[in-house]
Amino acid sequence: MIPHSPVLVFDIETIPDVSGLRLLRGLDATLADAEVAELAFQQRRAQIGHDFMPLHLQRIVSISCVLRARETFKVWSLAAPALSEAEMIQRFFDGIEKFTPQMVSWNGGGFDLPVLHYRGLMHGVSAPRYWDLGDGDYADSRDFRWNNYINRYHLRHLDLMDALALYQPRASAPLDELAKLMGFPGKLGMDGGKVWEAWLAGQADGIRDYCETDVVNTYLVFNRFRLMRGEQDKTEALAEEAFVRAELDKLDKPHWREYLAAWGQKTEVRNQESEGEA
Repeated sequence: MIPHSPVLVFDIETIPDVSGLRLLRGLDATLADAEVAELAFQQRRAQIGHDFMPLHLQRIVSISCVLRARETFKVWSLAAPALSEAEMIQRFFDGIEKFTPQMVSWNGGGFDLPVLHYRGLMHGVSAPRYWDLGDGDYADSRDFRWNNYINRYHLRHLDLMDALALYQPRASAPLDELAKLMGFPGKLGMDGGKVWEAWLAGQADGIRDYCETDVVNTYLVFNRFRLMRGEQDKTEALAEEAFVRAELDKLDKPHWREYLAAWGQKTEVRNQESEGEA
């Protein structure tokens, strides 16, 4: 069953904000990007035991989206180097302005959206619809008092990881593992920890492709979540999965061919296991 309102599933990929680090740390402009980042990583490890950078020092290099609306299923990315970070973020929020979709993410409340907030502030981005809390100038603004994008417990933005864990961080599951256990491909050859290395190697397209496959994983988990909530029955949920397969099959790109091949293998394994249990 097609969702009643447009659904926008999103995911971002980031690298250290090297120019920001140079500014805040007073580092020499002649230092290479890799050297600046490594200094920052060393400081983080010494201070807190890991090198994950603070959210405001995460530079966005890809925003990948799935838009499911009416009879369409569209996957696309706003990505560097074709677009600046400011252009990516503004276009993303322009889509919220245009469609007022239900937003769906995996850990979007804990990572993606705070990063978009901080980086959007730095670039002077405008996002009035997204920030509407029932006091906006839209005809339906009052409805946003009870269901808006900002409230953690509303579904206008559904952070699937957070909701499935009942808002308890210790109960959270990795998207990759959960997707694979459900018979979906999961991650293919890259994860968030390898993005900086890939960026330094000039593999921006590979980062974008990875982000796109991850956002499709999230959509497929969301589709199962709709089944669990009673928004569709099992026949409708399986039909939606078949529809997504067919739409991806139209995209003649290597990462989608690899994704579909992995999907077929995972499904076969899960079917065999189910038959064995029966």
